[in-house]
Amino acid sequence: MTDDKPFFRQHVFVCMNKRDDGRECCADKGAHAAQQHLKARVKELGLNRNGDVRVNQSGCLGRCEEGPVIVVYPQGTWYTYVDEQDIDEIIDEHLVGGKIVERLVI
Repeated sequence: MTDDKPFFRQHVFVCMNKRDDGRECCADKGAHAAQQHLKARVKELGLNRNGDVRVNQSGCLGRCEEGPVIVVYPQGTWYTYVDEQDIDEIIDEHLVGGKIVERLVI
């Protein structure tokens, strides 16, 4: 018997791709610090409990030129961000409030 309910209500992937050939990559645009902030804030808010929100590092998501990049599933919403305030807005508006942050969508 399968359960149609997703294991996590929302699954967030942060591209951490590092390219060594000089092309743009998320790792060179602050992805590590952003992922750490996102994960810590989700934990601080208690969103990481009971299958609610999971934050994972990801390899290349194929959109580094538009990055840095975050994708939220099951919605499949792609975001870029500049700083921790953008990350906080994604958390507060999308992960908590269920509203897409249109200004950061790519």
